[in-house]
Amino acid sequence: MSPHRPEHLAAIADSVRTALAEDIGTGDVSAQLCRPELICARVICRQTAVLCGQAWFDEAFKQLDPNIEVEWQNKDGDTLHADHIVCLVNGPARRILSAERTALNFLQTLSATATNTKRLLHRLTGSRTKLLDTRKTIPGLRYAQKYAVRCAGAGNHRMGLYDAYLIKENHISACGSISQAVKQAQKQNPALSVEVEVESLAQLKEAIACHADIALLDNFSSPQVEQAVMLAKEKIKLEVSGNISMQTIAQYAGLGVDYISAGCLTKHIQAVDFSMLFVK
Repeated sequence: MSPHRPEHLAAIADSVRTALAEDIGTGDVSAQLCRPELICARVICRQTAVLCGQAWFDEAFKQLDPNIEVEWQNKDGDTLHADHIVCLVNGPARRILSAERTALNFLQTLSATATNTKRLLHRLTGSRTKLLDTRKTIPGLRYAQKYAVRCAGAGNHRMGLYDAYLIKENHISACGSISQAVKQAQKQNPALSVEVEVESLAQLKEAIACHADIALLDNFSSPQVEQAVMLAKEKIKLEVSGNISMQTIAQYAGLGVDYISAGCLTKHIQAVDFSMLFVK
């Protein structure tokens, strides 16, 4: 998931444009107090964190002045330590000040997502279980946060409602049964993965029988997950989701499931502390 593909560059530009318009409005009155001279500013990280969001940061300055130069000392995915100088920004003081907050907002949010993901991944050291994100992202930042998850080393679940099937309780009710829902999905778009959320071992057996690709175990106890792993062996992939935390993730991975998806990767984040200071 490179931020340099044309479709991703367009998405980044749109996100940044919206954020700048929200912040600057009719004009940055405070920045107009400054002399329009060229300056250098440095961005400092105040804590240990995983860096993410360079493309969004760069775009914020580029949209206000293409001649502003950002000199990075690190790349996305690198681990930063407290008081580390992350980059230097060179250009007109007024334009740098106007883009500063927007650029830092993206950097602190995406670095927070990557940092949070890295912490959970550490709990899976030595396990074959893969950690995935969910669609529980900040509105408007779906691609950005999923990119941050990958920067930290985890994987992406489906991007949206269009690139994979996830048949849940209401879908099953509307279609009549798991078998009928899976059959329709496979006929409708055979190229897409079909995942079924199951609430019991009986439903898991039905998902296996109709050749679904993945079964999402909904609120299964540990003994039930163990039974599910035995039933699913070499027949269907298993995913566990719901109430995943630093305290529970290793336990679920130890049961032998293929995937753990966690909304907390993108929801339960605390902004990383970055600051920008002019160099005198």
